[in-house]
Amino acid sequence: MPAPERVPPGGVTSDGTHHADGVELLAKGALTVRGQLREASNAVLYCAVEYDGGKAMCVYKPIAGERPLWDFPDGSLAAREVAAYLVSEATGWDLVPPTVLRDGPYGEGMCQLWIEADPSAELLALVEDDEPGDGWKAVAFAEVDEGRTALLVHADDERLRRLAVLDAVINNADRKGGHLLPTADGRLYGIDHGVSFHTDDKLRTLLWGWAGEPLTEDAREALRLLSDALGDDLGERLSTLLTEAELAALRARVTTLLATGRHPEPSGRWPAIPWPPV
Repeated sequence: MPAPERVPPGGVTSDGTHHADGVELLAKGALTVRGQLREASNAVLYCAVEYDGGKAMCVYKPIAGERPLWDFPDGSLAAREVAAYLVSEATGWDLVPPTVLRDGPYGEGMCQLWIEADPSAELLALVEDDEPGDGWKAVAFAEVDEGRTALLVHADDERLRRLAVLDAVINNADRKGGHLLPTADGRLYGIDHGVSFHTDDKLRTLLWGWAGEPLTEDAREALRLLSDALGDDLGERLSTLLTEAELAALRARVTTLLATGRHPEPSGRWPAIPWPPV
């Protein structure tokens, strides 16, 4: 499969084609399936999308290809992915690639711009020491061989810290290492948010390095922006994607984060780290 090209909102394709709005491209463009990501647990199709002279590669996840889960309503994962994008946009952080809910070759589903990750970026590591080195935050000890453990660490990176806050807001139950996409231009995106927005506390993530620490002023400002947006147009848009109870739980999490002013800590009622972690 050839290396995909990516068109960010307002970006330019490799052949010089301009397209002002990645969301419009995804929502209105013609989808052509080029392949399938077979390692995914649900149906994930790799597609080309073209509209009004703009083109890009994208991921299309049809609702018909979602596997039932015991704790999430059937057929709801695509809508949760779109909700995560809308929440990310409301914070001003742009941590989730443009994502829409639309009809496609296999029915309605989620469509998201493809992000080409930088393979040289180092965000996670296993170290032999009991403490993380400079520039790293400890997550947990992991068994790597029989009788041998190593410390799992993640970079002390402001982009990851923002993503940790977003995960706490959306109650992400599956923040794995493979869901982190750093790009060559210095951006960081998070993907795969289908198991988010549950009313119960299900936060599972590799980004526990700041657990219990005070939120940055940057995070508090983003949460204030999000709180205001939830009382306005964003709340209305999310009401078409989430249940009333899920929307109320989202508002409550934002209120709690602002009130405590700290990153959440593992609750102990749910496995804190997803498996497999990468």
